[in-house]
Amino acid sequence: MAGKKKTVDLDREHDIAPGVEVKNKKRLVVVSGTAHPELAAAVAKHLGTEVAPTEHRTFASGELYARFEVSVRGCDVFVVQSFEGAVNKQIMELLIMIDALKRASAKRITVVVPYFPYSRQDKKGRGREPISARLVSDLMDTAGADRVMSVDLHAAQIQGFFDGPVDHLFAKPVLLDYFEKTLSADDREKLTIVSPDMGRVRVADTWSDSLGAPLAIIHKRRDPKVANQVSVHEIVGSVSGRVCLLVDDMIDTGGTIVKAAEALKANGAERVIVAATHAIFSDPASTRLQSEAIDEVVVTDTVPLPAEKRFDGLTILPIAPLLARAIGEVFEDGSVTSMFDGAA
Repeated sequence: MAGKKKTVDLDREHDIAPGVEVKNKKRLVVVSGTAHPELAAAVAKHLGTEVAPTEHRTFASGELYARFEVSVRGCDVFVVQSFEGAVNKQIMELLIMIDALKRASAKRITVVVPYFPYSRQDKKGRGREPISARLVSDLMDTAGADRVMSVDLHAAQIQGFFDGPVDHLFAKPVLLDYFEKTLSADDREKLTIVSPDMGRVRVADTWSDSLGAPLAIIHKRRDPKVANQVSVHEIVGSVSGRVCLLVDDMIDTGGTIVKAAEALKANGAERVIVAATHAIFSDPASTRLQSEAIDEVVVTDTVPLPAEKRFDGLTILPIAPLLARAIGEVFEDGSVTSMFDGAA
């Protein structure tokens, strides 16, 4: 047994089990998939290290390959993988990396997926539908992941899909810090927090408490047989003459957000600012979000956003400091919950 060891006696008073204690040097290692290497590099930099070199290949047949170029035996490994565009390929790459780490004798494997893939398929809305978010969780578990870390899950119940610990982080502190610095005193006086649908009311309510602003809710109806089409019906709350801050967990095609913004402006809103965690921006989102109904869009970089999807009026905030802090807490057996006032 490596390192110095000592015997620990049973201590019932302090709930200490008898055993042998070894003073080993723990080692944190960050590895990255190919989807968002810039984010992994930023996380590693905040942790005072660098991303471990990994060989990635795609064979002519389309099969993927991953091999770690340095030893990870006994290491606490954090696999950073994001998802955009080729989501299914990136999921498979993640599973292959987890399997390689397990076979390379990594001590613990934590999957860091800032945006959880298939998170919108978290329940059965109609008969004969899959619960794909559960399937993805099962795949990670089977591949060998010990822990999962994600930011702003579309549905909190996804935490229960994975058999091991799940660290559910919130981007709100990152976004909130930006608005506290940029909103003028006049804006704060007129500010109203708006939930784009009933499902986000709880999150919007926490924003309302944090910024001391009233809450408004947009009631929408979505056709379950037609994807990405929403019709906004009515607004609960007063928005006339107000600066409206629309908060959501993700923007995909932008249809929901744009229709919500148009409804707010039609009801007399002075300005509409959109805040979201995951900028998926599937076409034609970038074009839609340049609507006259939207004055500013603020997102984080949980998902890679190429130059062609960026536009004037878009602000991208770094999520790496938040992820690095959470990884540090997990590695040092600290408290992730303490980062969010007991909410995580």
